[in-house]
Amino acid sequence: MQENKSKPWWLGLAVIVLGAICVYSATKLSSTAMYAGIGPGLFVNLAGIGLVILGILLMMQIARGETFEAQDTENASGSTPMDKKAFFTATVGCLIPALTITSLGLPLTAMLTFTLIARAFSSQRLLSDLIIGFTLGTLSWLLFSYLGLQLGEFLPLIGV
Repeated sequence: MQENKSKPWWLGLAVIVLGAICVYSATKLSSTAMYAGIGPGLFVNLAGIGLVILGILLMMQIARGETFEAQDTENASGSTPMDKKAFFTATVGCLIPALTITSLGLPLTAMLTFTLIARAFSSQRLLSDLIIGFTLGTLSWLLFSYLGLQLGEFLPLIGV
C-alpha cells in the first residue's frame, strides 16, 4: 500500500510570492545611485528574482514527489528537536535593527544584534561579544560616512 503524503505546494507558492513582493518593491527604489552607479533597487530586484526562481524550482521538486526530511549534518542529527530558545533569541536579534537603529544609532544597534546572535549560537562571552559588536558597528558607521552615505547620528541618545 502506498503512503499518501500531502505535497507542500504552499511552501513553493510562499517563496514565489515573497520574490514577487521584492520585485514589486524594487520598482519604487532607484536602481542607480551616485556611488559606483549601483542603487538599492538593484539588490532588492536581484533578491526577488532569485526567490521567484527558487520558488519555481521548489514547485518542480514538489511536483516530482521529492520528500523533504531533516538531514543529518556533520555534527547534528536530523532527528534532534529545534532549540526554541536559540531560535527566538536569533529572531529578536534580527528584529533589533528595525526597532532601534534610529533611536540608538548603528554602533549600539550592532552591539545588541551581534550579542544576541552570538548568544543564539551558544557564545558565553558576553563582554567580548558586546565589544566586538560595538566595534563592528562603529567601523561600519565610519566607513559609510567616509563614502558619503549618511546613516544618521553616531549615538543619538547623547546627541553625537
